[in-house]
Amino acid sequence: MSAPTILVTGASGMLGGAVATALRDRGATVRAFQRRPAGIDGVEDVNGSLTEAGDVRRAVAGADAVIHLAAKVSISGPESEYRAINIEGTRHVLDALRANGGGNLVNVSTPSAAHLGRAIEGLDATPADPERARGPYARTKAAAELLAMAADGTAGIQVTSVRPHIVWGPGDTQLVGRIVDRAKSGRLPLLDEGMALIDTTYVTNAADAIVAAHDRIDDVHGESFVISNGEPRTVRDVFAGWCDAAGVPAPTLRVPGSVARFAGRLIEKVWEKRPGYDEPPMTEFLAEQMSTAHWFDQRRTRERLQWTPRVSMDEGNARLAEWFRAHPVV
Repeated sequence: MSAPTILVTGASGMLGGAVATALRDRGATVRAFQRRPAGIDGVEDVNGSLTEAGDVRRAVAGADAVIHLAAKVSISGPESEYRAINIEGTRHVLDALRANGGGNLVNVSTPSAAHLGRAIEGLDATPADPERARGPYARTKAAAELLAMAADGTAGIQVTSVRPHIVWGPGDTQLVGRIVDRAKSGRLPLLDEGMALIDTTYVTNAADAIVAAHDRIDDVHGESFVISNGEPRTVRDVFAGWCDAAGVPAPTLRVPGSVARFAGRLIEKVWEKRPGYDEPPMTEFLAEQMSTAHWFDQRRTRERLQWTPRVSMDEGNARLAEWFRAHPVV
């Protein structure tokens, strides 16, 4: 039997690259689709944009499966950009699969698609809710998940959605890098003393779970799963672990969560009119994420995907520290 051909969208990102590498190492023929080359040895690059239907169709042609990670991931910016990439991009992937005669789709979503601003404590994957999800990223990812899941069982397509929660690891510039940079400069607040309990996911664990969803899709299509390490810790402890790995002081600035949420709303309005060169220092969505519990029941996920995390939080922090020793913070 010939090796399957699997397209990974967004393989230039940390998680997408880990997924493409894991599939390559198992002997699959892997294509990577994104705007710039992913540059992964043994993986074919197909460059293009999710917003261009022709580019997507060219990338999907002849593939047995698509693992769709590419998205606009941010906490600010015009909602039209999120819609064009996250919703219409997903629509282009589905249309390309239909033109391809079908195939399997692992749609990589986010737990924030079902986070409504309230604490999530020990829940399984609840329904994606684009009407009530918080912020343009969450709203459009929720809509994209519903769009993808509606295609399951049609035109020879099988779909499952996985929602990795707060993915981190060595070389992460989007999350760990920003946390470390702000902590080093004294600009990282702990909201409500940093005592909210949260789940996170080490990057190779998230990649393994996504690959497991691909492998098990005949049995789990039509289902959505939240992925995490299953080791809830306080925001304070998570940040302290990353800062210690980087060799910078842990945050000491304390701000009430209600104050941060109010400030976030004001800052968002300012950023809409006079956007900065970087992400805003706070948004209402970010304040909610930093001051609200969000940890998940992983029993169904592990049973249905036949997957368990291989790297613990402590081992992940040790690997992170090793990376920072080779790439010191300046």
